[in-house]
Amino acid sequence: MNKLIRRGLIFIGFPLILGLGIRQLQDRQYTFISIVLVILSLICFYYQYEKKKPKSREIVLLAVMISIVVLGRLLFILTPSFKPTLALIIIYGAVFKKTSGFVCGSLSAFIANFFFGQGPWTPFQMLSCGIIGYFAGVLLDSRKGRDSLQFMVGYGILSAVLYSLLMEIWNVIAITGTFNIDRYLASLIASLPICMIYVVSNCVFILLLAPVMTKKMKRIKWKYGLCEGGKYEKINE
Repeated sequence: MNKLIRRGLIFIGFPLILGLGIRQLQDRQYTFISIVLVILSLICFYYQYEKKKPKSREIVLLAVMISIVVLGRLLFILTPSFKPTLALIIIYGAVFKKTSGFVCGSLSAFIANFFFGQGPWTPFQMLSCGIIGYFAGVLLDSRKGRDSLQFMVGYGILSAVLYSLLMEIWNVIAITGTFNIDRYLASLIASLPICMIYVVSNCVFILLLAPVMTKKMKRIKWKYGLCEGGKYEKINE
């Protein structure tokens, strides 16, 4: 039943919203349609997380990590784009895996925007940060030997590019009211300096924080049984 709900939302709900938007809004309200689709995508991931029935200690740890991510963004408020936000989300997602990584990333973006400003861009930031946390849990798999510092830095570089690719979609829609591939490519080129700052900040903060935080988080994960899928991992001393 759970799979049927998710599949129904993806394969029926999404096309239905697109069809209604094109028919009733004359295909002009890209902003409204895109925001609704992003919110539905978030609901799918949150539903998957709730289906795990997370333990209260896992929720407490998640709340603490979200607070750290938000605080890290606030501490570097004077250095736009150069922040530990994505690096911290990647570290958490790598240890606690995909669904927890998504929830950490998306809620961190949402809560941080109470300080930086909420708006129609918030769901896009939530989805972008959530996706980065999700794929950190998928790609940085310690059971396959892909959780080394080198892999994490490499993913940090890819995630910086991915974040720019996703957020520029919103920027083009917000400015023009429609999505145009030529404007999107021009926006990507214009945002290259900011993307490079994302890359540098991710690499710097992963190199500084990952060795210590990863070991501590794995120890907490082992001690309190917070292992996604019930699979435990060896703690490298």
